[in-house]
Amino acid sequence: MMKIKALPDVPRWAVLAAHAVPLVTLPSGLWRLALVAGLPVTQDAELGAMGFWTSAYAVSLSVVSEFFAFLTLGLVRSWGEVFPRWMPFLGGRRVPPVAATGAAFAGVAGLCAIAAWGAYASFADLGPGIPASPAQEALLAACYLPLLAWPVLVAAVAVAYYRRRTGRGGPQYGAGRPSASSWV
Repeated sequence: MMKIKALPDVPRWAVLAAHAVPLVTLPSGLWRLALVAGLPVTQDAELGAMGFWTSAYAVSLSVVSEFFAFLTLGLVRSWGEVFPRWMPFLGGRRVPPVAATGAAFAGVAGLCAIAAWGAYASFADLGPGIPASPAQEALLAACYLPLLAWPVLVAAVAVAYYRRRTGRGGPQYGAGRPSASSWV
């Protein structure tokens, strides 16, 4: 069984959620890379023959999305509590929980805004859309629907991080709670 690294006091569900974030962003990035590579993910010949800047944008969007997705791991790893030593001016200092949580929730707000705009644009039929066969549309949906889990997962992990770092989460894992035998 694969060992997932995390701090010992992080709930297992938070570790799994943090590790799921890069996985839910991966399919959309791969779809964009396939589009740039000219694979038949759409029937629009113009999209298949994208120019340099459009291709650079699509590749950059994929890379930046994965980068931000991987930052979620900081909420369950040591580098989310103490800045790595190699960072200028900050290395070795504690990460303020409010700053990390605030950044996470700013990301959640941005992701929710993007999802809302995408839903609105899809249902309002804005623009020409991407011409595709039913199979290509199914592939597009399969690649982009997992992104809906991204803000939910980040929000859950951020709440767990904040509670753990500030001590405002109440007793964890039964510490301070009555045991099952004391209920009888």
